[in-house]
Amino acid sequence: MATVVDIADLAIGFDNGPPVLASFTASLEARSFTAIVGPSGVGKSTLLRVIAGLLAPRQGTVSTPFEADPTRRPFALVFQEARLLPWRPILGNVLFGLEHLPLSASERRRRALEALELVGLADYAHRWPYQLSGGQRQRVNLARALAVQPALLLLDEPFSALDAITRHTLQGELLRLWQATHTTILFVTHDLDEAVYLADRVIVLGSNGQPGARIIRDFLVPLERPRDRSSVGFSDHVGQVRSALSEIMTNGAGI
Repeated sequence: MATVVDIADLAIGFDNGPPVLASFTASLEARSFTAIVGPSGVGKSTLLRVIAGLLAPRQGTVSTPFEADPTRRPFALVFQEARLLPWRPILGNVLFGLEHLPLSASERRRRALEALELVGLADYAHRWPYQLSGGQRQRVNLARALAVQPALLLLDEPFSALDAITRHTLQGELLRLWQATHTTILFVTHDLDEAVYLADRVIVLGSNGQPGARIIRDFLVPLERPRDRSSVGFSDHVGQVRSALSEIMTNGAGI
């Protein structure tokens, strides 16, 4: 399958301090779903910002070996907080990411409404952010990202601030959207159950006693979908990831 992003020997640091992340090398295949887990401070969120082009790496490269399309964005980044613009209605928030693309006003509106339809909020287009629940606001956040039709969707703990029921619901919705849009996803989370439930690949980052975090383990999750969280196979995969993290914690890292 084609590669969407190739990351080679990436190192991330600030000012003259030691690297936060070092020697990160990975390729993401088209339509794949990859989760990244690791202790706090290993550079998970910073990695997403570097891939999205919001920060420059200290060394290494992030290349996108696919044909550029000016009507789409190569990356879309979804944060933990919805960060909706309170002075814009829901449709206006989704339109925001489309405004600098070479599209007609009618095409931008069509794509924004289509994205809201995908996340089940087409009837909320003219409401305001304060009228929505936390889960609904995060759905709008996803719609705004999907509207630009990114080659790679970067998700930075998008469900961590939600209650357990809403979180499980949106996990299922994210899988439905992934299967419907065929978008490649890179997902950061602290929740090991969430990582194994969603992703086909789980990358564990940790310092392992060296300057800068790096890939400690790279797991494939060959479980059939839909996944049963109560199954032995599911528990075994979560246990493998937890064991890898436990080794890091033993070496003095924090969570």
